[in-house]
Amino acid sequence: MVFDYDQKSSKIVALEGEMAGPTFWDNPDKAQSVVQELKSLRNVVEPLKQVVAGCEDLTELLEMAEDEPSVLAEVDAELSKLEQSVEQLEIKALLNGANDDCGAILSVNAREGGLDANDWAEMLLGMYIAWAQKHGYTVEMLDRSDDETAGITSATIAVRGDSAYGYLKGEEGIHRLVRISPYNAEGKRQTSFAAVDVSPEIDDSVDIEIAEKDVREDVFRASGAGGQHVNKTSSAIRLTHMPSGIVVQCQNERSQHKNRAAAWKMLRSRLARVEEMKREADQLAKYQSKSITGFGSQIRNYFLHPDQRVKDARTGYQMGNFHTVLSGEIQGFLDAFLRYRMVNMQGNG
Repeated sequence: MVFDYDQKSSKIVALEGEMAGPTFWDNPDKAQSVVQELKSLRNVVEPLKQVVAGCEDLTELLEMAEDEPSVLAEVDAELSKLEQSVEQLEIKALLNGANDDCGAILSVNAREGGLDANDWAEMLLGMYIAWAQKHGYTVEMLDRSDDETAGITSATIAVRGDSAYGYLKGEEGIHRLVRISPYNAEGKRQTSFAAVDVSPEIDDSVDIEIAEKDVREDVFRASGAGGQHVNKTSSAIRLTHMPSGIVVQCQNERSQHKNRAAAWKMLRSRLARVEEMKREADQLAKYQSKSITGFGSQIRNYFLHPDQRVKDARTGYQMGNFHTVLSGEIQGFLDAFLRYRMVNMQGNG
């Protein structure tokens, strides 16, 4: 069965037993991982129980409707409610990747477009933070580099909560904005670009091999908004993984030690994402299907001129209100990509 109800129920019982042990909290990191896994399992099993109960209620209503036609309106309402619940369960069932239940480390980088691109990158960052807050996720700013004039050149956040990475990984790629530029005195239309990278937040229990000799560390002074320590102490850390060319940096903490620890966590997550992409590519190679990761490619277009709309270049899903999307209403895009990914992974075979 697609939901693995019995297996998930058994796992819940096992985890609850583990949590009841006297030494459970001796290792806080491991304990938090177990708590998160239990929460993820319950988020599927509990709604499924409700759907089963709803089906039983619907059967009773149908029997009543045979004698009381007025009950038919109640039947329609209950059926609509059940359909919505099943649809949400189907979406959750698609979050079945190896790291889908992890938190997400999401980076936004301004690309072509000058000041408009910096402004656009900051708008996208706000969009993801708003989405996360609307859905009960916690957000931690790991790194932020403000442009001197407008917006940001780059920023990295950690989004933590149930299947944050599973939902957000489809956001990886180039996001394109078309609008009348507020930075152009002539009021010309401007196209600007921002790149989004998403990696799973891997905990220390996952083995990611990184040879220290392959990593160059640079220490520099923090820049941009961040308090009195900015530009006074060399607390910022940049790590370059030379074999892959991956570069990460962290400057949000006053402590060089904390920035270094965060940067290494970011590097491990980025390398885990590289390995995941390799696995996806191998799986897709079995079928005559295009790559679905969208890495380095334009995945979504946002228009403020000549009309307001946001359209995903892969799934075709679109919304007609730009500002609604930028306020964090992107769940429709995330769900559409999960379905699109499933179809592509299944191929034609």
